[in-house]
Parts: sequence; structure tokens; C-alpha cells
Amino acid sequence: MTDKPGLFPELEMAKNPPPLIINAALTGIVPGKADTQHVPVTVDEIVADAIRCFDAGATIIHIHARDARGNPSSDPVLYGEIVSRVRAIRPEAILCVTTTGRGGADSMQRASVLDLMGEEKPDMASLTLGSVDFRDTSCVNTAGDVRELAEKMRDKSILSELEIFHSGMLNTARILLAKDVLKGPIYCNLILGSPHMAQGSLAEMNHLVGLLPKGTNWAAGGVGHYQYTVNMMALTLGGHVRVGLEDNIWLDRDRTRLATNLELVERVVRMADEMNRKVATPEQAREILGL
Repeated sequence: MTDKPGLFPELEMAKNPPPLIINAALTGIVPGKADTQHVPVTVDEIVADAIRCFDAGATIIHIHARDARGNPSSDPVLYGEIVSRVRAIRPEAILCVTTTGRGGADSMQRASVLDLMGEEKPDMASLTLGSVDFRDTSCVNTAGDVRELAEKMRDKSILSELEIFHSGMLNTARILLAKDVLKGPIYCNLILGSPHMAQGSLAEMNHLVGLLPKGTNWAAGGVGHYQYTVNMMALTLGGHVRVGLEDNIWLDRDRTRLATNLELVERVVRMADEMNRKVATPEQAREILGL
């Protein structure tokens, strides 16, 4: 008996998964040199790490800038320097800058990075679709702020990297799609595992994936202990992967060995190879994302 085409989409996905896009989240706003010497915080360190991770297989580089003291910064000058320097060396890389509200920046400061032009202009920009609580802080994103940022990304032809921490944020994505603020197909990062958001379980991932608008390109990243597990689940379900020191600074579950971004990317590449899933080339990643 021969399976009819389309009869078992899960089987088709298992047989022919899409090329894997690896999104390397290098720095974030939390880990510092006191936590791990491997986190890149200066412009030189971020550029060097971006190139290493791209060469290892990460086609999207997710960028957070830090100021001279190592604190999170929304300064577009820093982002422009990082983007232009990486692009000069690896022009194929897909460069994504943050507009996070975590860290206290107001909406105007967060939006300033979207005004970069020429070789400094990013391909993508992150957009968290709602507010979320972390251990000691809150990332506040009002509906108005989210819409304003999304409109600016659309008008500047910068692809939104939609950060999804719980199912309510997918409601926001649907609203923005219905109002043509977002244009499909969209790209979503499902970030799982922090105590006050969706947890890094298969049930939570299946729930969120089942709510995604049709045609969504999605990746998943796990916070802390969940990173390896969430990456493996995303690979298995045909999603893409986010990995990096922004989410987890350890290489092993017992937290005895600090990781580098390069090691985390290389581990995902090995996982994909063992599952016979090809890592996307930069050209394939751009085609999948509509860039």
C-alpha cells in the first residue's frame, strides 16, 4: 500500500523537513562578564562571535548592543557599527537587531534602531508581542507600542522577528495580520522555559505551534536548562532553532562547563546532522523568510 500525497502530513514532514534555520542569540541583556567570560559585550567581541557562529551554520544573528560599561543599550550608533562590520565581512548573514522593552528603554529609544540606513540597516528586528515578567523585572510592551513598532518595521521593509512567550501573544499576531500591520508569512520565535511564561514542554510547544497562523515560519529557543530540550523538540517537529548565550550560558545540564556561542551553534548542527536534517544555506534561509 502506498501513502497518498498529503494523507499523512506528519510523515511528509518527517521525510522532507525544511532546511534548518539557526538563529544565534549572542548576548541578550542579562549575562555579563561576571557570569561568563564568553558572552560578547563589546562591538569587537559581538562582531567576532557573529562571524564565528555564521561560519558554523547560524544564518540569523540576533544582536543586542552594550555600552562601554557593559549595560544594555538602544544606541543606534552601536547597532549600526555592528551591522555594517558584520555585513562587510559576511554579507550573506541575516542580521536582526533588538527592540526589546526589557531594560527600561522607552518606545522612541527602542524604535531608533529602525532608522538605520544603507549598510547599517538590519534585515530583521525583534518585536515582543506583549508584556512578560522575568525573575526580577518586567518587559512592558503595550498594545500601542507593539503596533507602532510593527508599523515602522513594515514601512522600513524590516522583517519582524516576533517573540512569543505565551499564547496571548499569538492573539496579538493575528490581530496585527488582520489589520495588515504585519504581512505574512511571519516569523515567530517561541521562547519557552522562564518561570512566568510558557514552559519548555512538548505540550506547551504543540499548543503554541497549533495556534500559529497558517504559513508561519517558526523557531523555538529554551531558557536555561530547557535550551537543549526545546532545540531538540523544534528539530523534531520541523521548526527552526534559536540558540545562544542570551538564553543559556551553560553547555551541560549539571552546569559545570560554561558554553560559547560557537559551541552552542555547533551542537545544534550536530543534532540536525544526526536527524538527517540539512542546515539552511543563507540563500535558502532568505528564500524561506521572504527576504
